[in-house]
Amino acid sequence: MVRHRNKQSKYAKINRMKSFSASQDVISYSTRITPGTAIDGPGIGKVVASGNNKFVKGLGGMTAYVGFFELCKPKRGEKVFVSAACGSIGSLVGQYAKLFGCYVVGCVGSQNKVAFLKDKLGFDDAFNYKEEIDQSSTLRRYFSEGIDIYFDNVGGKMLEAVIDNMNTFGRVAVCGATSEYIDIRKRASLDLVNVIYKRITIQGFLTPDLMIHHFQNFMIKTSNYLRTGELQVTEDISLGIKSIPSAFVGLFNGSNIGKKIVKLVEEEE
Repeated sequence: MVRHRNKQSKYAKINRMKSFSASQDVISYSTRITPGTAIDGPGIGKVVASGNNKFVKGLGGMTAYVGFFELCKPKRGEKVFVSAACGSIGSLVGQYAKLFGCYVVGCVGSQNKVAFLKDKLGFDDAFNYKEEIDQSSTLRRYFSEGIDIYFDNVGGKMLEAVIDNMNTFGRVAVCGATSEYIDIRKRASLDLVNVIYKRITIQGFLTPDLMIHHFQNFMIKTSNYLRTGELQVTEDISLGIKSIPSAFVGLFNGSNIGKKIVKLVEEEE
């Protein structure tokens, strides 16, 4: 019995669908998709029984883990902000940060997601960015002492607002830029004077670059958290191959909570 899931990153797919991007030549899995040809992408199955203990917990989990711990280098008690915090990666980053002992705030696109972060995932606070006019003043309200770490999944105006509110020696892990994928006019325009004088570190990353050195620690820590119930994994499942287009579009209108999965094959009883 195997349950296949669509597991290719939406970020990678959008970049590959562009007619041209300078980053398409940087690494093999960012290569431009040629119209009329098959689109490659991984799938995963449900392991019913096995004696092999080396199955991966998921690329989203690894991305959240290495991006937060290895790039952001958190210290207990620091103030952490996560955008797209109900997504497959953001929801895990926030939980890792809370388990580590940080103050965590997430931004999302609806009030039910705000409630989900606070009531189900244990975020200290959350807000609906669609209800806020001035993002910079909103962040000052939630981070009166400034932001130490920002895990960025959206780019754009939110990144600009974070830089305004970031503490000296703040760290930004750039995982995604959803606000810019469809409308390039929404690209961030950073106040570089702030970046310089606050000595802010801004780093983009790709998970495969960090996997070799940190995979074992990720597996050990995450397995323990899952075993004790301290880490919650959320999946948003659509059924059937015909649901793929709506599932894909749903990623960009914010309808999903957690990892968006397309289940192609029904499980047998």
